[in-house]
Amino acid sequence: MNTKTLFVWIVSAVCFWGCSVDAAKAPESVKSAEALAKRLIPAQASRIEFREIPSDSTDVFELCSEGRKIVISANNAGTMAVGLNYYLNNYCRTTVSEYAAHPVEMPETLPEVPEKVRVTAKVPWRFYLNYCTFGYTMPWWGWKEWERFIDWMALNGVNIPLATTGEEAVWQRVWRRFGLSDEQIRAHFTGPAHLAWHRMVNINSFQGPLPQDWIDAQADLQKKILSRERELSMKPVLHAFSGSVPAVFKDMHPEAQISKVSNWGNFGDPYRCWFLSPTDPLYAEIQKACVEETEALFGTDHIWGLDPFNEVDAPSWDPETLAGMGRAFSESLSAADPDAVWLQMGWFLINDRKHWTPENMEAFLGSVPKGKLIILDYHDDWVLGWKITERFYGHDYIACALLNFGGNTLLNGNFPTLIPYYEETLRDGGRNLKGVGSTLEGFGTNPYYYEFVLSLGWNYPFSADEWIDRLADRHVGREDASARALWKKIIMEIAPQYTGTGVSMNAHPKFGERYNWTVKYPDIKGRTPVMDYAWRQMLEIGSDRYEYHYDLVNLGRQALGDYFDILKDSLEATWNRNDIAGAKAVRSQMAEVLDDCDALLACAPELSLQSWNEAARSWGDTPEEKGYYERCARTILTVWSNNRGLTDYANRQWSGLVGSYYKTRWMMFCDDIIAAMEDGRSFNEKVFDEKLRYFEVRWTEPSAVEIEYRQPQDAVELSRRLIEKYGF
Repeated sequence: MNTKTLFVWIVSAVCFWGCSVDAAKAPESVKSAEALAKRLIPAQASRIEFREIPSDSTDVFELCSEGRKIVISANNAGTMAVGLNYYLNNYCRTTVSEYAAHPVEMPETLPEVPEKVRVTAKVPWRFYLNYCTFGYTMPWWGWKEWERFIDWMALNGVNIPLATTGEEAVWQRVWRRFGLSDEQIRAHFTGPAHLAWHRMVNINSFQGPLPQDWIDAQADLQKKILSRERELSMKPVLHAFSGSVPAVFKDMHPEAQISKVSNWGNFGDPYRCWFLSPTDPLYAEIQKACVEETEALFGTDHIWGLDPFNEVDAPSWDPETLAGMGRAFSESLSAADPDAVWLQMGWFLINDRKHWTPENMEAFLGSVPKGKLIILDYHDDWVLGWKITERFYGHDYIACALLNFGGNTLLNGNFPTLIPYYEETLRDGGRNLKGVGSTLEGFGTNPYYYEFVLSLGWNYPFSADEWIDRLADRHVGREDASARALWKKIIMEIAPQYTGTGVSMNAHPKFGERYNWTVKYPDIKGRTPVMDYAWRQMLEIGSDRYEYHYDLVNLGRQALGDYFDILKDSLEATWNRNDIAGAKAVRSQMAEVLDDCDALLACAPELSLQSWNEAARSWGDTPEEKGYYERCARTILTVWSNNRGLTDYANRQWSGLVGSYYKTRWMMFCDDIIAAMEDGRSFNEKVFDEKLRYFEVRWTEPSAVEIEYRQPQDAVELSRRLIEKYGF
């Protein structure tokens, strides 16, 4: 080895040793933030430097440039992630989606930060998720999907996520302690897609028994989820005992105060829940076992979800009895975990105003000590719960926007209401307002609404209008006046018109108003010039960004859904004038629009029935298991249950679902209407409904769905063709 080579080797070794020592000395928060950056932007991560800075209880981050480095300083790993997201959004014009399929598109050169930025949190807590989200969006997720989503939550400041994955492993252990066999326990659980409602004391056993392999695999997945969430400074909300017991438990304990829960979702008696009163001594024993087994499997951050009265009646509406139950819930939790804080959904307080009168609310909530209960003000984009509950009688609460029901794909989100509602809440909501968040039921098509809501928890140096401008910049990858103007129109003018749950093409075929609980039509009827303009203008703006192609699909499927509403009315007009030829022509047009919508949706993999089915099947090892999971997956999207009570509640415009399910239903309707006119007879709606129900139930059985997958960029040419074809 010559002298020069030896010198280089020594310098390299010293540098490596020095770097290794520095890495070893780095705080865990810095290591976690660095790992997140490497996952998301591996090519640029080495130029991002994270530093931990001291802070009081307020979350804070600072952002600056030092030479070629972008330096992000913050008080913990989660806030470092928020600082990184601020840099990506506002300097790189980059969006990190919650969908793992979306690429993170970065500029070739990292922009400098000309002046130091310092941002503090307005509120200490940022909550995210809903029990329902685990059924409508996440039941089939693996680690790939969860890893990206957890990163997304960290980037957007979430520090209290709901975390109910895998809790059936806990309950299997608990019920074994109380003498139940594994067969009895697994029969008590619902199928995977419906576990959210089992956990909320709504239903038992539907599509059960739950496979043991599922229970075990989900517990393993939950351990990964919780480890990563805690690594990123989150305090996951695990689930306590809300009172639901297996049916056999009543026979095993005839002396216990166990009553049948009121009917939910029109499910029959075999699927009704049994509720053990919290004032029964047995309740505290089960709560203790639940907490012990949860901590043994998953650890705890001492925030426990406990929701006994979600859309079901309390055993009594006597204020004194309600006070006793509230007190017992709290005391049982504190006895099992002295540091426990009870997190309660506030939906029941605004959803059932008939029973939850001010007197009953005060009795129930007032029985719990202050500091031991957090209320989720569940639907602040619609009604400010704190204004009708005396600010929850002094308990800490989090202002949450719901925004999405059932994972519906309607273009909606009422910014003009949302903005002043949150401004008022943050200004006048009281000192017990501790956070903001979202209780979305499913991920629909408008992720930016949730990003905006979570941004309200920070003292960002820009207005709502400026936030929308920056959103437009991120989606097209440049500062563009036309894109900014269009996004303001979409968010402030177009989206607020859509306050239903779906487009007519997704609805149970029927003339006139909607059928039973099926799709609630948007307030807007048919095509509007502003919607036509939005799709056409988005096409003209142009971009090679993935988010832009997704936006084209999102606007296009809504425009085609609106157009279908006109055809539905045209079909009814042909029926009223007995125009057989006209009805056949409308039928042909309907089929074309449905096929075209299906084709456009195939440009977005996250809007795909096949992706949903394949994800469900991936959890099975045998053909029988794969078929079982697919049946569960198909059921919740369509018929939902064993009755018509919630049919189409989870409707969505997805490729494959539009083509194989919604199209078939509408073609069946058209054919029966035309046959009735040709035969000179009235249309028998009852007979048609029976035939339709047979098709709907049969469709939930596993079967191949042929989808011609397209590339995201194909949305450009397809949008151009459809805009010309339909005159948008």
